[in-house]
Amino acid sequence: MADQSDRDDSGKTVLDASLEVFRAHGMTTIFGNPGSNELPFLAGLGDDFRFVLGLHEQVVVGMAEGYARATGAPALVNLHAASGSGNGMGALTNAHYGHVPLVVLAGQQVRRTVGQETMLASVDASTLPAPLVKYSHEPLSALDVPRTLSQAVLEAATQPSGPVYVSVPLDDWDQSALPDDALLAQRSVATAGTMSTSLLRELTDVLDGARNPALVLGPQVDAAAVADSTVYEDAMVLAERLNASVFVAPSPTRCPFPTTHPNFDGVLVPGIKSVRDRLAGHDVVLVIGAAAFRYHRWEPANYLEPGTEVIQITQDPREATRAAFGRAVIADVATALADLAEATTDRGTRRGDRGSRVVTAPAESEQGMSGTEVLDVLNDHVDDSVVYVNETTTLDLDYLERIVIDRPGMYHFPASGGLGFGLPVALGLAIGAPEKTIVATVGDGSANYGLTALYTAAQLGTKTIFVIVNNSGYGALSGFAERMGVPDTPGLTLGTIDFVSLAQGYGVPASRTTTREEFETAYREALQADGPVLIDAVVLGVDGRPTA
Repeated sequence: MADQSDRDDSGKTVLDASLEVFRAHGMTTIFGNPGSNELPFLAGLGDDFRFVLGLHEQVVVGMAEGYARATGAPALVNLHAASGSGNGMGALTNAHYGHVPLVVLAGQQVRRTVGQETMLASVDASTLPAPLVKYSHEPLSALDVPRTLSQAVLEAATQPSGPVYVSVPLDDWDQSALPDDALLAQRSVATAGTMSTSLLRELTDVLDGARNPALVLGPQVDAAAVADSTVYEDAMVLAERLNASVFVAPSPTRCPFPTTHPNFDGVLVPGIKSVRDRLAGHDVVLVIGAAAFRYHRWEPANYLEPGTEVIQITQDPREATRAAFGRAVIADVATALADLAEATTDRGTRRGDRGSRVVTAPAESEQGMSGTEVLDVLNDHVDDSVVYVNETTTLDLDYLERIVIDRPGMYHFPASGGLGFGLPVALGLAIGAPEKTIVATVGDGSANYGLTALYTAAQLGTKTIFVIVNNSGYGALSGFAERMGVPDTPGLTLGTIDFVSLAQGYGVPASRTTTREEFETAYREALQADGPVLIDAVVLGVDGRPTA
C-alpha cells in the first residue's frame, strides 16, 4: 500500500489524472452505453468531454471504429463490465484485424468484492477480450489507473495499431492521485521504421530487375494516406515508374489506390487459386501494407506459380511472421513507399492519364433492380464530399470495380466479417468527419445487427445515408452454400422486414424503392438532406428473381 506522502495533496483524484491523460491525446469524445459500474466515471467528466450514446455495445464499438478511421487517432469506448464487453466483442473483431486504435475502458465492481463474484463483477477481466486486443489489463491498485490508461492510449496508437482494453473498479476513481501523474500528460512514443540504406538498395535492385512487377496494396497504405495524402501520390509514382499492375489485397477493408488510375488492375479474389492465377506472369510481387494474404474462400492449390517472388512490407510483425510464403520486411509503409518511389528506376512507360479509367457499363435487369445497379447509381453521384461504407458482402468484389474511389479514407469494409459493421461505422465516420456525407450500403441481414445506430444518427442529426440492399436473405451465405454443395441450408431467407417503419420509429426519414428509377430519385433527395436518411432498396434475390 502506498504511503500517504505518495498521494497528491492538491486534491486531484485518479479520475482527474486520468481525464488529463485523455485530454492530452485529444480523446474527449467517448462512445458508450452506461451501466452502474461506469456511473462514477461518467458523472465526473468535464464539460469539454462529449458522450455519444449508443443503444447496444456492438453499435458503440462500431461507432468508435468509424470515428477512429475518420480521425486517424485512438477513439475512447466505455463499456459495461463483462456483459457489455461481451456484447461489443463482435465489433471488436473488425477493429482488431483492421488495425483500428480503440481504447476500451470497462467498468468493474467495487474492488474488494470482485473476488466474491458479486453481481456485475468481471472475474479475470483482462482475459475476457483476448485475443482481440493488443493489451488488456486491470490495474492492481487504484494508484496505477492513470499510468495504465496512458500506456493503453500509446499502445493503441503504436504500430501495428489496434484496440486495447482496461478494466477499472468503480471505487478507484475517487481515490487520491499521485503527484507524478502530471508527467503522464507529457508522454509520447515515436516509431522510426525506416529501412536501412542497404535494404532499400537491395529491394530497389530486385524491383528494377523485374520483368513484370506487380504491386499489391493494403489497408495500412490508405490509413497512412488519411494522415498524409502524399502517401497516395507516392503509391502512384511507384506504380508508374515500375509500369506495375496494382492490385488491392484480398478482403480489402479500405481502398489504398485510386480506382481511376490506369495501372489499377482490380481487387484480388480472396482464394488461394484465385490469387495465384491473378498473379501468374508477374515475376516480382511487392505487397505493401497488407497481410500476404488474408484468404476467405477455400480453394486448395499451390500458393504461387513457379517463378513468382513475393516481398511483403508491413507494419504488423505478426502479419510478417505468419505468412506462408515470401520475404517480409517490417517497416513504416509511408516511409517505404516514399523511399522506393524515389529510388526505383523510371521505365518511361505510362498506361494512360490518371483518372482516365472507364467504369464498367451499367448493368440493368428487366425483372427488377440488381445490386450492381445500386452501385451504378452511387457512382453516378460520386464527388469529393462522399465517403462509402460497405457491408454488402454479395457486392464486395463489385464495389471497387463499379464505384470510383480516388481519395484516401473514401472506402471502408469490415476487416473480419463481424456483422453489424455498416450502420454504426458510418455513424462514427460522420461524427469524426462532419463535413462529409457518409453513404453506407448494408445488406438486409447484417442491418439487423446494428439497427439501433439509427437512434444515435437521429439524435445527432448526422449526414448519413443508409442504403439497405434488400434481397430478403443472407445472399452471401446462399452463394457460399451453392459453392460448397449444400444448397438446402436452413435459415438463409428472411422474408419481408419493414425497414422503413423501423427507421421512422428511431426518427430517421425513410423510403422504399423497387426500381432503379425510384432508387435514383430517392438517393438524389437523400444527398440534399441535412440529416440521416434510410433507403430500403429492394433488389433481385440470389436466384435472380424479384424479392418485392
